[in-house]
Amino acid sequence: MKILVTGTAGFIGFHTAQALMARGDEVIGVDCVNDYYDVRLKESRLALLKANPAFTEARLDISDRDALTAVFASHRPQRVINLAAQAGVRYSVQNPHAYVDSNLVGFLNILECCRHYQVEHLTYASTSSVYGSNETMPFRESDGVGHQMSLYAATKRANELMAHTYSHLFGVPTTGLRFFTVYGPWGRPDMALFKFTKAILEGKPIEVYNNGDMQRDFTYVADIVEGVVRVCDRPASVDEQWTAATRHPDPGASGIGPYRVYNIGRGAPVQLMDYVRTLEAKLGKTAELIMMPMQPGDVSATFADTSALERDTGYRPTTTVEHGVGAFVDWYRSYYQV
Repeated sequence: MKILVTGTAGFIGFHTAQALMARGDEVIGVDCVNDYYDVRLKESRLALLKANPAFTEARLDISDRDALTAVFASHRPQRVINLAAQAGVRYSVQNPHAYVDSNLVGFLNILECCRHYQVEHLTYASTSSVYGSNETMPFRESDGVGHQMSLYAATKRANELMAHTYSHLFGVPTTGLRFFTVYGPWGRPDMALFKFTKAILEGKPIEVYNNGDMQRDFTYVADIVEGVVRVCDRPASVDEQWTAATRHPDPGASGIGPYRVYNIGRGAPVQLMDYVRTLEAKLGKTAELIMMPMQPGDVSATFADTSALERDTGYRPTTTVEHGVGAFVDWYRSYYQV
């Protein structure tokens, strides 16, 4: 198929594009290559993608409506995977406008292009952060998600609502994927594993938030990509069992449009300090810890119920933290020649 993937200079978008091309798909990769983190890392990812003749680069910002429309008009993709976004909970506290531009304006432009160019299926990244202040674990797609803790989470929840509207009004099949703490080779420098690895190897202390009393459902990037590709291959449909005639209609499905939302997580939350100890073992070094309070917008724990994804696609992430952290360390040492 011809699949347009946004965010291909980014962590998950890069891996997704590779997986699609490996199975024979043609990928139109859209990314503006901004400087949110080291542009050299983004260009290295793109260099690998561009070495494959099945990859076509379109360097633009999805918030640029005219430029994005021109790409759709020129390439006429059959399906779209939207992974471009301004990411990061903490960054959204200081830079809210970046999230509105990319995650709201940009996403609206994606929806409009999918509508007008008859895209068969839009798969897009959401986040576990939409569960906000929920404390009932594990998180399920049927849970209420009305109390986000950060603007980042709010924009991603808005994406789900916007997608549902387009599924209902215009029949655009849309599926949102709530990612749970993705990590692995070629990861983002602003995420814990990358920051911890860099600091430990340089003999510098690491900052551990909430005094280490945190749990995350760490999910290996290859597992995320497998889920993304399987969902992309399964266009959303109207749920004939869904009904609005209840006090709390299921927000993860719809009876009035081809719409679906899934969790993608390991389904096995890990204590942050256990994650740090695993990294120490893989590096052969002990970390110097600086205990920090909880940061604004953060939550203390995440835990995914992935039964809906497994039911509908036959897939459940299985990669252990020990394997995933080891793979990241191997990549980091190789890429940075440490």
